[in-house]
Amino acid sequence: MVSFGEPWPEFNDGVYYRDLLRPSDDGATLIEFYSRKYQSSAPLHGWLQRIHNKQITVNGGVVTDPNTILRGGAELVYHRLPWKEPDAPHLVEILHEDDDVIALNKPSGLQVLPGGLFQQRTVLTQLQRHAGECQEPHPVPVHRLGRGTSGILLCAKTKLAKSRLAALFADGTSVVGVCRENDQQQKATRNITKLYRALASGIIIEDEVVIDQPIGLVKYPGVANGLYVASPSGKPAWSKVVVLERNMLNNSTLVQVEIQSGRPHQIRIHLSFIGHPLIVGDPLYITGGQPKCSDHELVDQSFAQDGGYERPEKPVPGDCGYHLHAHRVLFTHPVSNEIIEITAPLPSILRTVDVID
Repeated sequence: MVSFGEPWPEFNDGVYYRDLLRPSDDGATLIEFYSRKYQSSAPLHGWLQRIHNKQITVNGGVVTDPNTILRGGAELVYHRLPWKEPDAPHLVEILHEDDDVIALNKPSGLQVLPGGLFQQRTVLTQLQRHAGECQEPHPVPVHRLGRGTSGILLCAKTKLAKSRLAALFADGTSVVGVCRENDQQQKATRNITKLYRALASGIIIEDEVVIDQPIGLVKYPGVANGLYVASPSGKPAWSKVVVLERNMLNNSTLVQVEIQSGRPHQIRIHLSFIGHPLIVGDPLYITGGQPKCSDHELVDQSFAQDGGYERPEKPVPGDCGYHLHAHRVLFTHPVSNEIIEITAPLPSILRTVDVID
């Protein structure tokens, strides 16, 4: 199996965030603009530090006075200084590749797209480096896997493949909303099947469980856009859990999970909803599909060296510590329309005893 990936540098290159001032913000001061629009990035004192540190330009010129009046149409650029990102794997395996699609075996611990503390140590960065200057546009992932989740990640190499693959995932999720009570109709409608392998805590008594608990957002410290949890008012979600092996000694159950929808953290939420969170220990979700820390208290107002908030002490979605693997995917090729089946080798802990032996 072919692998690629360059070792990560000690520090990333920093990030530039650009804004074009809207007419509605005309007359606002520099500190008012940033502390209002990006309050989830840093507290007021953090933004003052960044301004005084010459990290913000207005129309190309550095501005250090936080009370500078801004005018509509002005171009603002904030430079987030380089930092050392948390450790992450850098090698990625290729499971399948043709002129339109590349399927990767993502290792646990590697984030798919830039976000939060991970701006450079991502699958996207390695894809772009692997493609080099010769391929335009660069391959891009068409869906996401959680940072702690390993396994198959589908990526598109052309704009046509990207739009059609993205439509497959979107269509699968929309089907759940209209066909929740008709499994056969779902199977006839879909053009993609996703099978995961997971290790759940406790002993699941039923051989097969279908979970259709909706998933929605709640406010949560350290997660700017909110945290996905089991919620009656959330969006439809559908998971089919099949027991593969029960381990009475370790009080765990090895399962295969087929998902039709693709809500964020769906399998983690659904298994915890029925009382069987992922093992060795999902750092975030507990029984009921809720976070371990549900008081939703205000974010700590202390700020780090770069002016931003300190990393939350409470668990966040990107934390690892669970065993979940995207094992098999069957989908209609976006150009040839042939059925493609891809399998990612299982980590030893997610294999049945007879396979290990």
